[in-house]
Amino acid sequence: MNDLDRGSVENCAITASPMANTEIMSMHLAEISRVIAPNAHAALVLDGAGYHVAADLVVPDNITLVPLPPYAPELNPVENVWEYLRGNKLSITVYDDYEHILDASCEAWMFFANDKQRVASITTRHWAQVNL
Repeated sequence: MNDLDRGSVENCAITASPMANTEIMSMHLAEISRVIAPNAHAALVLDGAGYHVAADLVVPDNITLVPLPPYAPELNPVENVWEYLRGNKLSITVYDDYEHILDASCEAWMFFANDKQRVASITTRHWAQVNL
């Protein structure tokens, strides 16, 4: 199994890599683009990581990047996801090697992403609701 093939979740884009850079981010955006419903558009909330804002980042036409202000992790729902995964699936473990880390990380992500109620409860900001 390679770094970019660790399982799947319906309507979920997963990219596992030992590094984070503009090339990997572009690949991840392409993966997200493929799972967006036809004729739909996604707004993707991102922090200010250099590879999130690089000039050569390839952003598909059906995705809009929404940058967060600097030093505002409370606005980024994925921060809660990482906290949850570290606290419930990836803690108190000594990993044998890189493959073990990657397998455990992908297994934790699949556990999380396959539970839509858990996703909603961890990522929803009740103070940031929009009524249309």
